[in-house]
Amino acid sequence: MSLGIPQAGPSRSRTPSLYLGQKEGSIRSRSRGLSPSSTGNSTSSLSPSLSSSPSREIQPESVEQNGTGTEAGGSNLADARIGLKRLISRDLTTNPISKPTLSPTLSPNISGNGEAKGTDRGMVLGNGKGKEREVGFSPRRYYILTHAGKPVFDSLEVEEDQTTNMMGVIQALISIYAESEDKLRSIKRGRHKIVFLLRSPVYLFGTSDWGEPDFVLRTHLELLHLQLLSIVTEVQLKKVFARQSNFNLRRLLEGTETSLHTLLNDMQMDLTFMTSALQPMRMAPALRDAAGQALAPTDKISDLLYVLLLVNDKVVTLLRPRKHSIHPTDLHLLMNVLRSSPGLKSSETWLPLCLPKFNPNGFVYALIDYVKDNIGLIFVSADREGFEPLQAWKKSVVKKLEMDNMFSKLEMAGLADPYLCIDPGYPGLRHFWYKSRQNVQVTMPVWEAPYDEPNLARRRLVTIYQRLYDGIHARSGQAEPLKQAFIRTDSEACLGWITPSFELYVAVDAHLPKSAAVAAANAVARWVRKQEAWMFLREAPVF
Repeated sequence: MSLGIPQAGPSRSRTPSLYLGQKEGSIRSRSRGLSPSSTGNSTSSLSPSLSSSPSREIQPESVEQNGTGTEAGGSNLADARIGLKRLISRDLTTNPISKPTLSPTLSPNISGNGEAKGTDRGMVLGNGKGKEREVGFSPRRYYILTHAGKPVFDSLEVEEDQTTNMMGVIQALISIYAESEDKLRSIKRGRHKIVFLLRSPVYLFGTSDWGEPDFVLRTHLELLHLQLLSIVTEVQLKKVFARQSNFNLRRLLEGTETSLHTLLNDMQMDLTFMTSALQPMRMAPALRDAAGQALAPTDKISDLLYVLLLVNDKVVTLLRPRKHSIHPTDLHLLMNVLRSSPGLKSSETWLPLCLPKFNPNGFVYALIDYVKDNIGLIFVSADREGFEPLQAWKKSVVKKLEMDNMFSKLEMAGLADPYLCIDPGYPGLRHFWYKSRQNVQVTMPVWEAPYDEPNLARRRLVTIYQRLYDGIHARSGQAEPLKQAFIRTDSEACLGWITPSFELYVAVDAHLPKSAAVAAANAVARWVRKQEAWMFLREAPVF
């Protein structure tokens, strides 16, 4: 039996997003009737056969005159908008993709032409035949504005006048496309990109030069929007803007910015957000089961939703209703509240919050108590007046855990949780992450040199993983998903592989051949299968 987290399958974008080797100045929108561009140089990024499509370079274009025309020295607003929209040229492209035969053991014969290359400073996108360009890893920026153009949030918190002016321009661009029943999705200029998420009455956009697929930034924006809804429910948000279209949302959110910053900071390197999965604590299955039994209520508690036991901010076990599953995104948002509010760990707290995947229009209530510095109990209820029965139940749970010396055992298990790349026993293995598709959970070793700090090396590797994930799940509008994908840089060689039961991404030394990456993937898959009972929460208790 699984944890009960629903599998968040890959959503297929209606329009293609990022294509490597794209020339300067392109915009993506959700427009109808646009044909693929047929000019420009193509490049190859992933193997097998995940190649970039041709793209189109923006050429300056005059504002087209319609029947009304414009006089010398004058202007026509409608013509100007049409001209601006045409000036920001758009292209929609598709990728031919071959689909390798699936085998229980990964074959070293990975077909396809071309590999992505890289340097220690950043990714180099290209196939060696055309112009290659280096992409840096400067901090991404994220913004929220209202549909009236009022600033709500800026991740770098620069001067307000600067932010206000920029958001006014962005709001105007969005409006131009909205007038033709179109949605602005992304803008690319050189190595930089802007990705948009329109969730009226708020708009969100993010900027990056990392070279990641568009879906990564869009996932970040989706989670940022859901974090906003965890503070102000969707129905509340729509009501205040229905009453006052230029409402100052920033004032309403004062004091909650830390939760947004914490979420964005974690998403930069944490792969569980991209995969919509959970990474539970690695521990002995018997100890996990015993801890779960201690959480079981002896009497029925109305409107109870979930109970979580955490060690070092990792889930040990989760109690849930028999016919209800917790969405991984709601779990991420709940954990983000704990990480962004250290004060919650110092005393018992009764906290209202919205879990938008459960119900975007209402609040649930969480009793949070860290009974030890690194051991927390969280009881989640839909009952606003449920504090007292939950508090009484929590006290009985603590007594059970104390009687069995469970706290000491959990603390020891927390110390043994991290593991290293050498544990699977394959020389040259630098890093990996493995997702159990049945359990919707992931496992990965600790970051080791040269990835032990959140530096350029780790950013580069995470971006490679994201590109492999994009190819395997066809998140950028490819015709078909891949079963295997491969990228080589000057610093590492990385392989992605998906089967019906798991998906796996490995990084090995750059000088090793592709066959070595294949052998490493097989070694890791065998090792994790033997360790599954320790790695994953497979028997979540229910009530």
